[in-house]
Amino acid sequence: MKTVTRTVDFAVKGKRKSDRSVEEAKGRVPRISKLMALAIRYDQMLSDGVVQSQTELAELLHVSQPRMTQIMNLLHLSPKIQEDLIWRMEGLGRAQLTERDLRRLVSECSWKDQEVRWSDLDTTQKVIAQ
Repeated sequence: MKTVTRTVDFAVKGKRKSDRSVEEAKGRVPRISKLMALAIRYDQMLSDGVVQSQTELAELLHVSQPRMTQIMNLLHLSPKIQEDLIWRMEGLGRAQLTERDLRRLVSECSWKDQEVRWSDLDTTQKVIAQ
């Protein structure tokens, strides 16, 4: 019987998973910011005629038509709120503000009323995050 002796290197190539998560968390873009950007992009696709309807867009993206409507409803927010959502950054930890939180704002017809409720909601979220 032969005995084979070899050295085996078990070094981890690249960054360790724990190192990556800390780096990603520092500059992480919140999900709500991504959804707002997607809503704007999807609206542009509809305007340019790339897709004919939201239903076609939903089929193309493999999401339900009601979910597509929820995403597109973000476009009914005031421009100030949309801008706040796009430029929002979260620190470490889970993002506090969700798309579900904004559904009541979207149902408001007046942009002024939306902005009043937005400042209340955003202040509440900041207090919860601390």
